[in-house]
Amino acid sequence: MSVIRLSALLTPLFALVLTSCSAPLPPQAEQAVVQRFDPNQYVGTWYEIARLDNRFEKGLEQVTATYSLQADGTLKVVNRGFNPDKNDWSEAIGKAKFADPANADGSRTGRLKVSFFGPFYGDYNILELDQPYYNYALVSSGRDYLWILSRTPQLTYPIKQHLMAKAKALGFATDQLLFIRQSNQVEYESGRHVVPQHH
Repeated sequence: MSVIRLSALLTPLFALVLTSCSAPLPPQAEQAVVQRFDPNQYVGTWYEIARLDNRFEKGLEQVTATYSLQADGTLKVVNRGFNPDKNDWSEAIGKAKFADPANADGSRTGRLKVSFFGPFYGDYNILELDQPYYNYALVSSGRDYLWILSRTPQLTYPIKQHLMAKAKALGFATDQLLFIRQSNQVEYESGRHVVPQHH
C-alpha cells in the first residue's frame, strides 16, 4: 500500500483544495445542509457508493473513508482507495473540524472543514443523513463534487434512487454519477428471481 500524494486520492473528506477550484454549492443545497447530527454516531467507516467524477479519484474503486473523534474535538480522517490498473492501495490521513458552533444539545451542523495539508481547509457538507441510524449520507464539497455514502458496501436500490432524486432537486448533475465497485459486492441481474409461468 502506498501513501498518497496530492492528486492520488480524494474521498468525501479529502477536500483540501475544492473551495478554490470548484463552484460553490447550489443555493438549494446550501439550505439543505443538516442542522444537527451526532458526531459519535458518524464515526467509523463509510463506503463510497457513487460520486461525480473528479480528477482526484480517477480510476479508483473500493473507496472508503474512516472517521474517529480526537481529544481536541476534531475528527481524524483516513481515506483509502484501490487502483486496479496499478494493483495498489492509496491512503491519506487528515483531520476535519466543525465549521459552526455546537448546538445547545451538543449536536453539530453538517458543515465541516477538512485539511490534509497544514492550514489549508476545504468544505465538506452533509446534505442528507439517515437519522437515527446513520446508514447512509449524501455529501458535497461544491456543485461539481457529490458523494453517496453507505455503512455497507452496497446500498439498496430504493435508497439510491431517493438520494439521487434528492441530489437532482438540489441542483447536482446526477446523470453524471459514477457507481463505485466495492469489495464483496453482489452483482444482480434484473429479473433472475422471476420464475417463468407456464399456462
